[in-house]
Amino acid sequence: MTEPASATRRRFVLETPDTVVRRLPDIGKLMIIGKRNGVTHERIGPVEHVEEDGAFLVCRGKDHDSRLDPRLVSAVVIDTSSVMQDQVYPRIDFNGADGVPVFSVVGFGGLEPFEAALAGLSTEVDPVERPKAERNERAEVSTDDPGLTPLNAALASAATIIIAFDQLGFSQRWSGVVEKVSPAMGFINVMTSDFHLHLLGGTVSRWQEEATEDEAVLVAYSKDERPTGLTLRAKTAAAFRPAN
Repeated sequence: MTEPASATRRRFVLETPDTVVRRLPDIGKLMIIGKRNGVTHERIGPVEHVEEDGAFLVCRGKDHDSRLDPRLVSAVVIDTSSVMQDQVYPRIDFNGADGVPVFSVVGFGGLEPFEAALAGLSTEVDPVERPKAERNERAEVSTDDPGLTPLNAALASAATIIIAFDQLGFSQRWSGVVEKVSPAMGFINVMTSDFHLHLLGGTVSRWQEEATEDEAVLVAYSKDERPTGLTLRAKTAAAFRPAN
């Protein structure tokens, strides 16, 4: 049964995750989000096409190169409850078995193109009334937070870098020049028209430098000495070293 948009703000999609992913080009401008371990990595723009890479699906476009594994998705949830300045920002969460999104999508064109793109999908109303998540108060980012160091250096060097995020079932990257690093609301933020990085303060304890033949790579480690999934890449390590 297909529910109209007005019927509910939260619906479960009863069809396969790959079926929903293949509808993304019809939504128009959207954000693809990977979020784990204190790292939120977001690409913004239209998905031009979706292609197969083995069992993975790859979202391609001027602003997208997301690699997604639909096999890890246990539930697809449509949520149209987010409204800012009178515009709905509809969301699709592709949740894993733990209930946490493997990846998410937010439409930037409002409700009409979003619902048109998903028309005909079989859905079921979420019977549970879920309270809106409260925003937690967060401490300000410390000026000596290790997460800031290479990003501030990249800002100063004006070098072209890659900011990548890789987790089980999700891989996404952005390449460009860091124009601003903005600590705010407990996060270290790098934002452009086609990309947002939100790095929770205190997430990174250290960066491990790894060199390849073609580039320098910094891998972000957490306080428990595990990779966060966030990596920075540049042609030379000088891009990430503070000027003396």
